[in-house]
Parts: sequence; structure tokens; C-alpha cells
Amino acid sequence: MKKLLLFSTLLVGSSMVGHAQGSRFGIKAGGSYTTFVGKDVDSDINNRLGYHGGLIAELSVTDRFSIQPELLYSMKGAQTKYSFNGSTVTGTQTMHYVDVPVLAKAKLGQLFLEAGPQVGVLMSAKASYESNKMSFNVSNKSSFNDVDFGYALGLGSETSSGLLLGLRYNGGFRDVTKAESFGALTIQPRARNSAFQVYVGYMFGGK
Repeated sequence: MKKLLLFSTLLVGSSMVGHAQGSRFGIKAGGSYTTFVGKDVDSDINNRLGYHGGLIAELSVTDRFSIQPELLYSMKGAQTKYSFNGSTVTGTQTMHYVDVPVLAKAKLGQLFLEAGPQVGVLMSAKASYESNKMSFNVSNKSSFNDVDFGYALGLGSETSSGLLLGLRYNGGFRDVTKAESFGALTIQPRARNSAFQVYVGYMFGGK
């Protein structure tokens, strides 16, 4: 996992250096609305609020098209509520990823569209439970896959000064939980990450 994270960081860094001409760099941050989706996700699983942020590089191909690698911290997970011993318990699964999307970006005047693959490295995970009678949390990173593969789709706008405002969806291709073995039987729970993100950012050097 550490080797993959280092490789991803070097990939973004080398892209920035290797395309110094016609390239721009920036930062972004915003809120996330995340959950799990898939056939094995319970119907009472709800979205939870989180946040994300990090670095952007834009590598120009033409005036209207560019490649945009990013290096981001992203909080994901989900939330549920259930009754236990007469109390309502709120359970929250929190997952902390380093995400590396590499997006194709098309510019339509001030507007832009973006899409591409994304790899995420799980850094930590925690399940917490709260009610009027108790509150505790437990680390459960070992229950999840260290690497997540997915995609990103987004749209937004950029002013002439370089100010960004965008909306993005991150979907997972890979199930987030590890397969469970029961003797000769192996079961893979089908649950993937799903995240809507709203962000603001700034590209240095203007548009």
C-alpha cells in the first residue's frame, strides 16, 4: 500500500515537472456526501457528510482539452440508525482515503466537463456508535480492501482569475469490503463507495 501511494505521488509530481510548458497547478477543497451502494447494502444505510481537498495539475493538450491529475485526501463512508435496548443508536463508518484521479477535461468557455479513472488508497477506517446511553468507536481498517478502483465524473466553471467551482461524482468499481471465507465457501459482500463532492478551488496563473 505504501509503495502504491508513493508511486501515485511520484506520478503526479513527475507529470507536473515533465509538462511545465502549458501546465497550471492549483488547490481545491470542499464537502462530500457519501454512502455505500451495491446488492448487499442494507436499505437503512444512509449518506454521511465529510470533506475532501488537495492538489491539482492541469496539463494542456489543446486550448479546449487537457489532462488533469490530482492528489486528494477524501473522507468516505456511510451512516445508519437502529434500535437497541430501547435506544436509538447511530452507527457511522468513516474511511480516510488518498485518491489519485486522472481526468480528461473539456472546456466549453467558462464551463468544463471532466471524466476519468481514479485509484484510492485506504489510510484508516473507524466505526463509531452513539446513543443516549453509550458512545464508543473501534478501528476496523482490516475489514476493508487497501486499494479502491473507481471513476470520477464532474462539471464546473472557472473564472478568468482562476477561481473554480465544481460538482463531482466518484463511483467505485471494486467492492470495499474484503471477501469472507467460511471453510470452502468464500463470500464477497457487494458494496462499493459512492460520493458526491462539491468544491471550490483556485488555479494559479489565471485561466
